[in-house]
Amino acid sequence: MNLNPRHTALLDEVRAHGPQTIEALSERFGVTLQTVRRDVQRLAEAGLLARFHGGVRLPSSTTENIAYRQRQAMQAEAKLAIARAVAARVPNGCSLILNIGTTIEAVARGLLRHRGLRVITNNLHIASLLSANPDCEVIVAGGQVRGADQGIVGEATVDFMRQFKVDIGLIGISGIEADGTLRDYDYREVKVARTIVAQSREVWLAADHTKFNRPAMVELARLDELDLLFTDRAPPAPFDQLLAQSHVECVVADSDPA
Repeated sequence: MNLNPRHTALLDEVRAHGPQTIEALSERFGVTLQTVRRDVQRLAEAGLLARFHGGVRLPSSTTENIAYRQRQAMQAEAKLAIARAVAARVPNGCSLILNIGTTIEAVARGLLRHRGLRVITNNLHIASLLSANPDCEVIVAGGQVRGADQGIVGEATVDFMRQFKVDIGLIGISGIEADGTLRDYDYREVKVARTIVAQSREVWLAADHTKFNRPAMVELARLDELDLLFTDRAPPAPFDQLLAQSHVECVVADSDPA
């Protein structure tokens, strides 16, 4: 779903202050109980909030991600803005590794007019997208294809990635926790992503604002291992301080294409 300003503000309220009652949210935003219930229902259906009797909280699962088709539709405008910002920083004639994730797929679309790229990927969607660019050489990793999202994972993929040293490793993430850890759900995917970090001269992370304070099970890296973070809103506390302390450049994408 594309969030309207009230949806976004409601999510931010729950992230900042924890579980909230429907009545408290109604008073906070000056809308009826029926309106809050409708908003909460939509956010719960999108997997962004979890309902309990009389209230709402963040989803508590750290073991399972939202389904791929749902993730494709979520935060579409934010992902497009991030993709434009990343594409603007990618120079022609460079080498990249692009990993799994709907935000990274949006970036791949933004690279369709770049020239002289050599892209290594463990994402079949990205391989298919970038193969339409005649000025882009696409190298697909070997390994086990994950049917849910066409990602390629496993030990064979890790071994494949170790052959390369690229200019830019661009990764997505499921969650960034307040201790500065980047986390995801599938340990096989995480092992590949860790290898991408190790084999990249610069590590770029593309993550929309909903990834901050979102829990997941497996640690991939820490913020201080990044060179750039691309997001669609200024990171909230304590992430702004963590990024500054780690000397990570944060690029807040402009949602206006002009």
